[in-house]
Amino acid sequence: MGEEGIGIGREYGYVVLELVIYCFLNFWMSFQVGAARKKYKVFYPTLYASESDNKDAKLFNCIQRGHQNSLEMMPLFFMLMILGGLRHPLACSSLGALYLVSRFFYFKGYATGDPQNRLTIGKYGFLALLGLMICTISCGVGLLLGGAASRVMF
Repeated sequence: MGEEGIGIGREYGYVVLELVIYCFLNFWMSFQVGAARKKYKVFYPTLYASESDNKDAKLFNCIQRGHQNSLEMMPLFFMLMILGGLRHPLACSSLGALYLVSRFFYFKGYATGDPQNRLTIGKYGFLALLGLMICTISCGVGLLLGGAASRVMF
């Protein structure tokens, strides 16, 4: 073709692997919720425990909410990693690693039963998402300004 573009190089492999690691993290969190369901006797299809029916409702709900929030953020994280990583794979993989670590601690902090504990280290996930947004904006602007020379090549 003779046209240069944003190619998917070897470094994009880091982006792909971090997405898979997030899937494993999500599975681990779901197992934690499952164990909490048994321990605190919150059975399906109940999503959250009622404090009037269960003395451990707050603790269970914090565990459930930590996982639920991770599920809510997953599409955003995946989209930003996939698109931003096309142009900036190393930056996105570094930011993705920060996000994965912060998401683990977000869940662990939430699972203590005190929602404020989720932000101790978990708050850095928001910085990672901001960085991923900047990388994705850079990818989009580069494609718009570069014309044919900036086409994504597979």
